Amino acid sequence: LLLPNSPSLSSQRIEFQSDWKVVTMFVGGNDLCDFCTDSVYFSAVNFKARLQQALDILHKEVPRVFVNLVEPLYIIPLRKLHQDTSLGCPTSLVKLLCRCVLSPKEGSRELQTLIDMNRAYQRAAWELVDSGRYDTRDDFTVVLQPFFRQLELPLLEDGRPDRAFFTPDCFHLSQRTHTIMARALWNNMLEPLGSKTSSQNFSTSVVLHCPSQTVPFLRTYQNSNYTYPGPPPTQPPIKNWGSDLACTGLAPSDSVPISVHRLRPGDVKVVAALGDSLSVRFGARATSILNLQTEWRGRSWSIGGDESLEKVTTLPNILRKFSSSLYGFSLGRGTANSRFNMAVSGAKAADIPQQVQKLIQAMKDSKEVDFQNDWKMVTLFIGGNDLCQYCLDRRVFQVYEGVPGCCSLCLPGQETLSVQNYTRHLRDSLDLLYREVPRVFVNVLEILQIEGLRRIRSDTLGCSLLQRNSCPCFLIPGENSLELTEIKRINQEYQDETERLVSGGRYDSREDFAVVTQPFLKNSIIPLAADGEPDLSFFSVDCFHFSERGHAEMAIGLWNNMLEPVGRKQNFNNFTHDRNKIRCPSQDQPYFFTRINSFPIQPTTPPATSTPPTLPLQPVSTVPLWAPIVTALGGLLIGWAATWLLLSRRVRQRLGEKEKKLEMKGTSF
Repeated sequence: LLLPNSPSLSSQRIEFQSDWKVVTMFVGGNDLCDFCTDSVYFSAVNFKARLQQALDILHKEVPRVFVNLVEPLYIIPLRKLHQDTSLGCPTSLVKLLCRCVLSPKEGSRELQTLIDMNRAYQRAAWELVDSGRYDTRDDFTVVLQPFFRQLELPLLEDGRPDRAFFTPDCFHLSQRTHTIMARALWNNMLEPLGSKTSSQNFSTSVVLHCPSQTVPFLRTYQNSNYTYPGPPPTQPPIKNWGSDLACTGLAPSDSVPISVHRLRPGDVKVVAALGDSLSVRFGARATSILNLQTEWRGRSWSIGGDESLEKVTTLPNILRKFSSSLYGFSLGRGTANSRFNMAVSGAKAADIPQQVQKLIQAMKDSKEVDFQNDWKMVTLFIGGNDLCQYCLDRRVFQVYEGVPGCCSLCLPGQETLSVQNYTRHLRDSLDLLYREVPRVFVNVLEILQIEGLRRIRSDTLGCSLLQRNSCPCFLIPGENSLELTEIKRINQEYQDETERLVSGGRYDSREDFAVVTQPFLKNSIIPLAADGEPDLSFFSVDCFHFSERGHAEMAIGLWNNMLEPVGRKQNFNNFTHDRNKIRCPSQDQPYFFTRINSFPIQPTTPPATSTPPTLPLQPVSTVPLWAPIVTALGGLLIGWAATWLLLSRRVRQRLGEKEKKLEMKGTSF
């Protein structure tokens, strides 16, 4: 938008059709500052789409124009100004302006996400220009100027960042830096495509270049003899969603550990699962609604053991790389070879105690299991059906002017699907495992944020017909409705109460038992396709349950959470295809993390011993040094309290006398 009284392309000073124009576009900084608030809106795909929209307008409407598209600044080095407190930068203020850049801690996943997004913005600008879509006319071109691709921060002699290149907020660039930027842009404009300067060091003097006699033009793709690479080759279809594991040190412990806090992946001998349709892999390989109800238990993310890790990514297939004698995983379809997969489609939290009882009996009866000595891993994931049917609970009643069922505002009574009952069923299940099962590591997954599934849309019969019926309490309510607000609150409380139950220390007294919350679904992110829409390849034909690809990502998310310390676990999913995403146990911490081994044990220094002195010791008072101080303060407090009581009593007496006088006056006519 043009400001009032500012010159525009329709100004009398400009001959719109015949004048040559230079337009410089430089954006992306504010998008990066806010990208963590809405990763979809500020995604690289949307950034590229908005750039394209703006350039398309210029390409369509403006003749004779040379467009400089300055590659987005590599913003990460600016963080250093706010990491050195001696510089006196107003970091708290700048965090309000750009929290997504300044808030992430060094080495955190959030910082890596920022770096990846920054590079994705730069790559998006490059891909847009290199597509050649803006070189279809002789009087129009867009040239990418990459001098900000890599930024080196200017430093003082003592190695600290130099504030002179920035405004007082230590974030925006000063006039001195703007001068350097103008020179760098000019020099980029004179450099041929393919040989442009792509880094900037503010502390280095930038000398202005002059057009050469042989090439006195601003450089474009044509006069640079540059050839656009064209679109990348079409990738072959992915044959499977397996993974590759490049870990070393796969061996189990030298001797079977007696503590769960020293449990290595190779020590696990038994796997089991408790849950609902997501654990039986309901519809994961369905091609239509006709085979949607097939349970592919052998490929379930938490308990499947079909084929190998290279072809099917599941938790047991990962564990089998460390422990070849692993037992308990499901095979094939249906329940014939379920083994220790006790999950049942449609199950709710109230059904889990019974699943636990069946699991305990099955392990005791199995000839493959040494119940007392084998280390076991149990994965519990439940709550989806509780949430999806919460609003249909028969004990939730509706009241409007005393008439039941006349409004949509639900007032909860003693619902069977309440947060309290959900937590109670989890507690009963974990209590049963705690009492009955030796040597066990229990994964408890926090229920995912189901609201994101509202974004998944498709015109297919399965999606349009079955999705709303799969989860009516989340998918039917309108946007911003009371019903949607309420179920989102319950979703959050399910997560919070699960974490509170597990982290409360209730299950920390046994050395061979641990329960750990794995929160990678706590902040659920719907994976997006290249067009910015939800990627349906992660979901089954009903647009609700996970597909084979989705199950693979679930297995990877769980495994990686297990190798992260409690309190520092990734609490969001990263559903992107990468065969090398599976992490390895570290040499320093080759164990699964528990509440106990996630925090360093403080060494206790034994009291120093010395030879008794030969001289008689002076008698030492048994009264602590702080006792006289406390006594004095206590006396002051008692005296103050007594004085306050005495004064307040006198005030009340005087007020009482005044009220009596007023009452006597008020009774006369």
